Amino acid sequence: MAKTGNVAQRYATALFALAGEKGLYDAVAADLRILTGAVETSADLQTLINSPLVSRAEQIAAIGKVAAKAELTDITKKFLGVLATNRRLAALPDVASIYKVKLAQLRGEHTAEVTSASTLRPGQLESLREKLSAKLGGRVALDLKVDPEIIGGLIVKVGSRMIDSSIRSKLERIGYRMKGTV
Repeated sequence: MAKTGNVAQRYATALFALAGEKGLYDAVAADLRILTGAVETSADLQTLINSPLVSRAEQIAAIGKVAAKAELTDITKKFLGVLATNRRLAALPDVASIYKVKLAQLRGEHTAEVTSASTLRPGQLESLREKLSAKLGGRVALDLKVDPEIIGGLIVKVGSRMIDSSIRSKLERIGYRMKGTV
């Protein structure tokens, strides 16, 4: 977020305020989830938002088509138009992330980014949510990611705190000890 952080913060704050005025916090959050998922999985969308070779007019037209096809709310469509007009589409992933944090703060929630080696079952999710809620003293929203490279265990990040109980990290620590570097 370093490159677009301040810009993203300003745009996210404006979008959050507008969504609040319209009573559309959740709808906009859902739109942003759809958009960030699409950007993460589409090389074409990544090029659209990041390439300086794509003209302003092309960005405006293309993001308008994406918004229409995804059936986003009018507020999100207009917001994307503003981002494209101002050549700030590259800030979109950071805007979405900041918006999500602002929404969680409004609700008194903590957001925990949980990375696991495989998809967690509903019972595991509920148990994890209960333990985190007890530890953090409030409701906890889970942002789930799957990374088979951690082999097993979990990596949980809440704000600047991280608990890494992954098998990969444990194996790395054993390797360092065997080399005498720790």
